[in-house]
Formats: sequence, C-alpha cells, structure tokens
Amino acid sequence: MSQPLTPEDSSTAEQISSLEPRNMFVLAAHHIFIRVAWVFKTESVIMPAFMDHIAGAGWLRGFLPVLNRVGQSLPPLLLAERLKNTRRKKWTLFFAAQMMSVPFLTLSVIWLSLDEKRHWWLPMIFLSLYFFFFCVSGIHQLAYGTVQGKLIRANRRGRLLSLCGMVGSILSVTCLWLLLQDWLERGDGGFGLIFGFAGVGFVVGGLCVLLLAEPPDKASKTPWTFVQPFRDAWQIFRHDKDFRRVAVVAMCFSPVILLFPHYQALGRRGASIQSSAFDIMMWVIAQNIAVGVYSMITGFFADRHGNRLVLRGQLIVGAVAPLLALGLMSGTSSGIQRWYWVTFCLIGIAPVTMRTLVNFTLELTEPVHHPRYVSTLSVCLAIPFCTSPLVGYCVDLFDFAPVFVGASAIIALGFVLTFRMSEPRLE
Repeated sequence: MSQPLTPEDSSTAEQISSLEPRNMFVLAAHHIFIRVAWVFKTESVIMPAFMDHIAGAGWLRGFLPVLNRVGQSLPPLLLAERLKNTRRKKWTLFFAAQMMSVPFLTLSVIWLSLDEKRHWWLPMIFLSLYFFFFCVSGIHQLAYGTVQGKLIRANRRGRLLSLCGMVGSILSVTCLWLLLQDWLERGDGGFGLIFGFAGVGFVVGGLCVLLLAEPPDKASKTPWTFVQPFRDAWQIFRHDKDFRRVAVVAMCFSPVILLFPHYQALGRRGASIQSSAFDIMMWVIAQNIAVGVYSMITGFFADRHGNRLVLRGQLIVGAVAPLLALGLMSGTSSGIQRWYWVTFCLIGIAPVTMRTLVNFTLELTEPVHHPRYVSTLSVCLAIPFCTSPLVGYCVDLFDFAPVFVGASAIIALGFVLTFRMSEPRLE
C-alpha cells in the first residue's frame, strides 16, 4: 500500500519530472555506448567463438552462460540494500560501467602480447575475467534499473527502450560492418582489437552517467548481514504472488540465453576461415538490427498496453528460434544454410525481453523497493543456468537436436504461464 506523499516528497517528485527529458537523453546515450561496446563481445557469437579458438570443448562453452548469470545475480543481491540506502544511485552506475571495461582491456593486452595463442592457462584466465565482468555487469544492470525507476516514469520507459534500441542498432551495425570482418580475418582472430574496442566503449558509456541530474534521496541506513539479502529475496518470492509468477516466466525464458554459445557452433560446421569470419559478422549484425526493431515495437506496445502482452510475443519468438536453427542446418543444401542468419534475428529478442522483465518488475512495487525486487529477479534467472555445463555436455553427447527441442518446449511453457500473470497497470 502506498504511503501518502510528504511535501518534501512532492517537491522531489516535481523536480524529477522537470528533469526527465534531460535524464532520458543521458540514460539513452549511456545505454547506446554500452550497447555498441557490448556487440563486440556478444554472448551468442563472439565470446563462444573466442572460447572455441583457445579451447574448443562444448562443456567449456557451457560454462559461459552459468558464469554470466551467477555473476549477474549474486553481487546485485548482496548490494541491493546498500544501493537502496545510497543517496545518489548514479555513482554506482558510473563505477560499475568503468569496471566493466577492465576485463576486456586486460584480455586485449594479453592477446596482443602473446605469440602462441594456445596455452593451458588461457581458458582459466579468460573464464575468470569473464566472471568478473558479469559480476560488475550485474551491479550495472541493478543500478540502471534503479536509476531508471527513480528518474523515468513507468509510461515513458518504453520510449526510452525504443530510443536506445533504434539509435543503438544503427551505431552498432555501422561499427560492426566497418570493423569486425577485417579484425576476425587477422591471423590471431582479431580478438585483441575486438576486446580493446569493447573496453573503450564501456569507459565512454560510463562517463555519460556524470551528466545525470539526480536529486538525492533521504539518508538512511539499514543493518546488513550476509544472510539478510537471501532472506529478503525468499520473502519477496514467497509472499508476492505477482512477482513469483513473473519470476517463473523469466526462468522459463532462460533457455533462450542458455543456448547462446551453441548457435554459433551449430552454424560454423564446415565453414572456412574467410566464410566463417563473414558469417560471424553477419550474425552479429542481424542480431543487433533485430534488437533495434524489437526495441521499437515492444517499447511502443509496452507504453500503451503494458508489459504482459509484450512478454507473450517475446516468448513466442524465443520458442521458435531453436527450431528454426535446427531446420535451417538440417538441410543438405548450402543455399538453405545461408539463411542461418535469420536465427540470430530471432535470438535478438533476448536482451529486449530481459529489459521488459525488469520494467514489469519495477511496476510491481514502490521505487524504494526497486533494488531488492530487481536483484531478486536476477537470482531467479540464475537458477536454470546452473545446468549450463550439463547442457554443453549434452550437446557433445547427443548433438544439438534434442537439446534445442527441449529448450523450445520450456520457453513455450513460459508463454502459457503468462496467462496467470496480472497486468499492474490494470489494477
């Protein structure tokens, strides 16, 4: 139940409303730079391709999603209360973005300094830096969701999503077209330049945050223990049925991301180095054009009809993607297989759906509880990813078809479960 606004709260709300156009522009700029950097380390193509370059085993590829989600869930959960008590949330957003650059600048330096690229220790270094990146990325997402929830009204967040998606896609695709294929065709795979570009992009994106105009929150301090965040997360999941329903749907959506490392492995079967480099570039471009298109469409419908309807469409797209990938690559004709890039248009729905899930969660509670709810959602999303190495092992053991069909069935179940969700704007 909402508490009555004090005069001080009303004054702060009016100030935030007056600053909303500026803050929407700054948040869009921040997100766009982060997005351009991100596409040069995309989880569906670049990162598993790098892992195959230095190792090659499917079970090692399978560690990428689990490190991704565990990193994005536990640190935000532990820091949610501290972020809630922080007077200006933008500083957490700023420092998290800067720290996201460290793993990729480090990888760039290591890769460029090595003559022999296959070392027994390199996969361990890479996976450690990869995990560190997603720890700070999880904190970044928590801070971004909290800052957005504080500074941007619920019926404007879809507009922000559309703006970021449209402009971010144009800039991302331009950079990919101009740079990526030439870098990938280098003798060392071009990963030193790719990771260096990503690292610099995160630095620039973080600097944009300094331009946010954020009124300070009231000073508060809550006693903190290591166990308390987990207890709070359980209480939210147990007692808030609306949150519990969206969390279960989110867990059903997770196979879309679980399969990310395996799409490129399926698509690169039998490819030459040159055609593989071109294919990788086209897959990343297709995925990022799709992200822009999905962002515009979902942002439009989310602002007007709510996020529940949007989630249903996103889950349908996610369920079709694994089946389409299998269908295209099962054909013997190379002409059919050339259309494999369409698969990446469908899995471009994943990052947009993640933001829709966060936006839906933000509408379930008051802004003061946003950090706790967003971090709890991240934990729920991480649970299915504990099976990721097993998924990679099953791909090695049984090939792609059984794994992809099973994933599609789970995502389809998530679509069915959306009919049990309530729409906050209708209540």
